[in-house]
Amino acid sequence: MTNHVHLLMTSHDGMGIGKVMQSVGRKYVRYFNHRYGHSGTLWEGRYRVTLIDSEHYLFSCMHYIELNPVRAGMVDQASAYPWSSYKCNALGKQDELVTPHLAYLGLAGVADDRRAAYRACLRAVLDVTTADEIREATNRAWVLGCDRFKAEIEGQLGRRVAPSTRGGDRKSSVAR
Repeated sequence: MTNHVHLLMTSHDGMGIGKVMQSVGRKYVRYFNHRYGHSGTLWEGRYRVTLIDSEHYLFSCMHYIELNPVRAGMVDQASAYPWSSYKCNALGKQDELVTPHLAYLGLAGVADDRRAAYRACLRAVLDVTTADEIREATNRAWVLGCDRFKAEIEGQLGRRVAPSTRGGDRKSSVAR
């Protein structure tokens, strides 16, 4: 996108994504500044990471990310956007940066059928509520998942992983 990047990544250890982002921050920024005569930081702020319940949200996130340039009016169709994994996931174009997720591989046993199933997923309209949940979670670095998943992660981390409800209970006898 013109002002942000979405990367859907699976870490094989607890530090993998942080190390990737640190490397990008060091190497790519140096390259970019040298190439275009800039100096200083390239991005406005630190990257934000959102843990995703892949069982419930993986394909919704893929849908959100790969159709983002279409929603933004940058291209007419996802395959026209050059910095997307759509051509790999939906059309079979090889991309060394893309490793298929196990859930993606589970769409079908045959590659052509898998790509057809994936294209069908993206033809469906992404629910507005789900899109809003994805947007809020990624903008605020909250966990994205069902209530059970959030509770499990909250227990493991010992901190809140989702926003608390606004306001208070002003009507009950306990609040008075």
